[in-house]
Amino acid sequence: MTTEDIVIEDKKIEESKEEVTEEKVKKEKPKEERIGILNIYTTFNNTIINLTDLAGNTISKFSGGQSTKQSRLKANPTIAMFVAQRISEEAKDNGITGFYVRIRSETGQNNPGPGAHSAIKSLTRAGFKIISIMDNTKIPRGGPKAKGGRRGRRV
Repeated sequence: MTTEDIVIEDKKIEESKEEVTEEKVKKEKPKEERIGILNIYTTFNNTIINLTDLAGNTISKFSGGQSTKQSRLKANPTIAMFVAQRISEEAKDNGITGFYVRIRSETGQNNPGPGAHSAIKSLTRAGFKIISIMDNTKIPRGGPKAKGGRRGRRV
């Protein structure tokens, strides 16, 4: 064998490798993205996560009370991570790859409870795509009339 024969054989091998990789690319189907809506309700007493499809039909729902026996730990960030893991298992079973996240806390609170951030963090670690995060906390605007009359309570 001369050096020319070796070079020609090497080129043939490279061409056959390129053909094999092109066939693999053609065989792989693009994965279909399924999006879901993740409603996270966090208070300073509990964390509730509800997974729905885009139409609003509930796929699964878990809370901190389902993950722990101690009542004082239901709003704990660690428990929120466990709840998010259970939600992620359900989402993977249903083929969901991304989420629109809606966070809600108690009406009138300035910020959500301690479980919201850790739940979102654990979902991103699980490999889900977070499309947007929106705060849906209800804000009181005026509210009922204060007790005490027009001039207030006289002491």
